[in-house]
Amino acid sequence: MISHVVLFRTKADLSGDERTALIASFERAMREIPTVRSVRVGKRIAVGAGYEQRAVDGVEFLVAIDFDDVIDLQTYLEHPAHAELAERFNRTCVTTMILDVVVTQDASGVSRWLPSE
Repeated sequence: MISHVVLFRTKADLSGDERTALIASFERAMREIPTVRSVRVGKRIAVGAGYEQRAVDGVEFLVAIDFDDVIDLQTYLEHPAHAELAERFNRTCVTTMILDVVVTQDASGVSRWLPSE
């Protein structure tokens, strides 16, 4: 599985119309692009853990979109609904980090990705 992970913060002065348009374009892309397997959306929270001191500042939201494979991700990236979403996203966000990641569904993935000596 491939996860398209998007971490971001929107402009502080984001207007209601911009917010509505961004949400609508996101929902449209998730609905219309057939290769999207699943979507998770979240808002950052603080729990007082030590790792929060080292975290990338300026990130408030997460979107993780899952695909079966790289071809499905590429189909998503090339779809007209994604083009509209990307244009709105780029106009409304001030901080972004986007990663495409091969994901496993169990803990065995750690041993697969960390090199052995």
